[in-house]
Amino acid sequence: MPVNLTAPDPASLHPVPGVRLGITMAGVRKANRRDLSVIALDEGSAVAGVFTKNRFCAAPVQICREHLAAGAGIRAILVNTGNANAGTGEDGLARARQSCVALAAAMGIQPNQVLPFSTGVIMETLPVDRIIAGLPAAIAALRADAWAEAAEGIMTTDTLPKAPLCRCRSRGRRSRSPASPRAPA
Repeated sequence: MPVNLTAPDPASLHPVPGVRLGITMAGVRKANRRDLSVIALDEGSAVAGVFTKNRFCAAPVQICREHLAAGAGIRAILVNTGNANAGTGEDGLARARQSCVALAAAMGIQPNQVLPFSTGVIMETLPVDRIIAGLPAAIAALRADAWAEAAEGIMTTDTLPKAPLCRCRSRGRRSRSPASPRAPA
């Protein structure tokens, strides 16, 4: 149970230039729950990753490493909650790749320009059919100010969404931007 935590005020979560978010209910694990997020990044966006050193990491972690190493320029992040796609072997890798291919086709980009993230129950088959079916709604919902919905879209066992802010300085100007509360992959 959270102590002294409150849900973020959506008005305090400002858009980040070059980033749009679309969240939908795809029924990945439960019905009527925001569980699928697409994050679209403008061409030229800088993306980096920090990964576990565990040899037995989840399929999305392996694919994110591959896609970042390819250097093709990441244009989208695909996040599902409810299923971690961990401990699923070659089938999990194939399903994560299939979701990247589907999102890439829908957005007119290459599959290696998509980073897949999954959070939730381990050792269960990723319901890629539900994820693919939810992509059109998530893409249609893309907008710059959807940070509060995105915080809900990555909740697993959390009882309320979290969205910390970071204070940034760019070109001499100070601003506050949403910062991911955790890396779901």
